[in-house]
Amino acid sequence: MRETDEIYERYLARAIREMNSLEQDVASCNRVDHPAHTPVVGSGHPLADIFLLKYRAQPAEIQEGVAFYGRAGNAVLKSMRRFGIDPLLIYGTNCVKCSDGDPDKAAAACPAWLLRELSIVEPKIVVAMGDEVVEALNDLRVPLSVTIDPGRVGVVQAFTPTIDALVVPDLDGSLNDEDSKRTFWTAFKALGEWHDALPPY
Repeated sequence: MRETDEIYERYLARAIREMNSLEQDVASCNRVDHPAHTPVVGSGHPLADIFLLKYRAQPAEIQEGVAFYGRAGNAVLKSMRRFGIDPLLIYGTNCVKCSDGDPDKAAAACPAWLLRELSIVEPKIVVAMGDEVVEALNDLRVPLSVTIDPGRVGVVQAFTPTIDALVVPDLDGSLNDEDSKRTFWTAFKALGEWHDALPPY
């Protein structure tokens, strides 16, 4: 058991180093002209099982420079508690890392950062929040990946041999009215069922 713990600690230390390096690279990105470069980096455990993915940052995230800060993050954490999912199993980020400049150019420049994040975290499942996110993931051409079907909302599907995908509606847009909230949480509940079905560690 001790040897297993030591191996995990080495993996974790490497993931932390790689994530710090990624965040530094994002912070110094010059692929797009930025009036006032304010990148928004991912948050959570660098070896998380669950990779939450939104398309772009909201004002609270931009202000703090951290993904899932504020309203969206609070909503997700409440759900995770209801599902019995440890917050240490979660990592959250956005497809587009910069919050200023030309959004179309930013969207074209950011996939390399997302691919690095996925390779560092090596999650068991990616929760794709919205059609733009599904399109971005499919365009990444992750090795051995298959195309995620955006129409299979609320259904866990294969993404790679080791990573599942769950498509849900856009979280930020879903928080604005009760019908949209219900639609989102109905789809998101599949994550709790997926977690319950995991074999014990």
